Amino acid sequence: MVVTTDLGNTNTMKFLCSYGGKILPRNTDGKLRYVGGDTRVLALDRSLSFSEVMIKLGELCGSIPVKLRCQLPNEDLDALVSIKSDEDLVNVIEEYDRASKATSNTLKIRSFLSPSSSSKSVKRISPLQSSNTSSIGDDGSFSAVGSSSPPQTGKTVVRHHHCCVQQISKPPVPYPTVHYYYQNPSNHQIVYYVAHHQGNNTSSNHNRVQY
Repeated sequence: MVVTTDLGNTNTMKFLCSYGGKILPRNTDGKLRYVGGDTRVLALDRSLSFSEVMIKLGELCGSIPVKLRCQLPNEDLDALVSIKSDEDLVNVIEEYDRASKATSNTLKIRSFLSPSSSSKSVKRISPLQSSNTSSIGDDGSFSAVGSSSPPQTGKTVVRHHHCCVQQISKPPVPYPTVHYYYQNPSNHQIVYYVAHHQGNNTSSNHNRVQY
């Protein structure tokens, strides 16, 4: 469907604009043709600059900014000319003016609009951010901030009366390791046992700490 927009001014230039479709070869003879999309006629004042014309064309197809390519008189669709400046626009208008005088008909400037690269939306991925901090309270409790799961490695401090035992997490071992201690109230000695089990063999270390 072709929709005509005429400003009623004799000093106008008319664009036959197509957008939203594709240029494809015809099955019968292979000649290029424009398939799909919409085609409209837009009449603009000749005094408009290139930037003003591009705004009007963008409003027509609903995409700003747009790329403008024009088909010169007596040329096929494989020889479209890109219009990027005021000089390019003036040259195209002059070509159509000469062709119109030769045919005694007012020719419309055959134009094809397409979205420019800057008009397409781009998805930004914010870089991943993490801020995991941990702290140990006065009562020996462990807390983590900024993390939904407890840390895989770290330190756990257990406070018990006059002694402080610090256990540092290590990678898994093939056999269990047992840590335990007891306190002798009479002489305030701490005996700390570390038993390592490997098969049928068991070894232990005894550390005495005076407090």
